[in-house]
Amino acid sequence: MSQDILARLADTLEARKEADPQSSYVARLYAKGLDAILKKVAEEAAETIMAAKDGERDKIVYETADLWFHTLVLLAREGIRPEEILGELARREGISGIAEKAARKETP
Repeated sequence: MSQDILARLADTLEARKEADPQSSYVARLYAKGLDAILKKVAEEAAETIMAAKDGERDKIVYETADLWFHTLVLLAREGIRPEEILGELARREGISGIAEKAARKETP
């Protein structure tokens, strides 16, 4: 079920690439470009952090939903489906975070 909502949102976000920026918030974000999308992701991440610091459970849920949504917009812009992220999480499942990081190749 959770994957279903992510797939439906991804389909909607993909369709918004062709929408009129005057009638769609997401189309407006796409039209503004990557920097505008990244700014929204950062803004929502900060709001999620502040909600967590305040210990407001309902606000944490609300702000995390905003953060995930805007992250999905970023992924859609980059042509990445949520299923790819879920696949990566599944790959990491059961692997120690320390071991997973050690297995990564260092980049110059």
